[in-house]
Amino acid sequence: MKASKQRPAGLIAIDKEMARQHADAIASYEQSATLAKKIAASLRSTGRLLLLGMGGSHAVGRAVEPLYRALGVEAVALPLSEQLGQPLPIEGKTVLITSQSGESAEVLRWFKETNGGTADTFGVTLEGNSFLARTAPSLIGAGGTEQAFAATRSLTISFALHLSVLAALGDDPAGALHALREPESPAIDEALTALAGVRAVVTSGRRLQGVAEAIALGLTELSRLPCFSLEGGQLRHGPMEMLGPDVGVVLFRASDPTAGLVAAMATSAAEAGSPVVVFDASGEPPVEGVTTIRFRRAAGLAAVFAMLPVAQSLMLAFADARVDNAGTPARSTKITRSE
Repeated sequence: MKASKQRPAGLIAIDKEMARQHADAIASYEQSATLAKKIAASLRSTGRLLLLGMGGSHAVGRAVEPLYRALGVEAVALPLSEQLGQPLPIEGKTVLITSQSGESAEVLRWFKETNGGTADTFGVTLEGNSFLARTAPSLIGAGGTEQAFAATRSLTISFALHLSVLAALGDDPAGALHALREPESPAIDEALTALAGVRAVVTSGRRLQGVAEAIALGLTELSRLPCFSLEGGQLRHGPMEMLGPDVGVVLFRASDPTAGLVAAMATSAAEAGSPVVVFDASGEPPVEGVTTIRFRRAAGLAAVFAMLPVAQSLMLAFADARVDNAGTPARSTKITRSE
């Protein structure tokens, strides 16, 4: 790893987005109550939710999937591209399409091919003038479109918009709002050092798997190294063969019934020789032999809001140590307009 002498312009742009994300997330939550109640009414009527998105937007769907299920909603998150190619029926379901730009190629094609969706189709976006916002009733995030490459602020805002819907369904938002209003900032130095020699990173979780997927995506986009995510059980079933000193493992652990499984994976990955970092809001003792970034005991979106900004900071520092112009895409664009 090498330290950058001057912070790249792309990372400075991400810094600016991250500096706004807590305030914009709170504003997004507060201004979305009316439509959130309509979406909640739709969910009570259908009992089924299809969450569609691409990239970071799909990771958001994966992260909130278990939260809706806990409230009795049969929630499934799919990449929008998969829904286009091998669709699940949308009749009788509430459909939430997430796109921070509201303009990606898959969003435009999905509405064309479904003739505008259904009466229970809603959007989640940061851009109030986008195609998505014009086409379907949409939860609109505060602060406008995210400009920097790699999703940071857009993720936090999208989670806040889901928090509004979950609250309308009867979930208590207090813990999540507290995490936004009083963010934690544990040090990441030891974690960065632990990952100094790796050539690839695998992230993993159980109920926090969606957060793991979001961070893996950002790590790959910014560092240009292979960084990918496997749900904890899937990582256990065979892919552990790849582990060793040059493959880092980043785990996410909250105060929920899956915390013990995450701890067991941390132990196994460390025994395999991988440097292991655990973002830990479980309230349980830290796992021996790994680097732990500790948070207040939390679960659900409270854990997400606590961990996500710190994980984003690690993501940026990891990339900055490896790439001269981290944050400036070489092969991608902020809004993907082709399939």
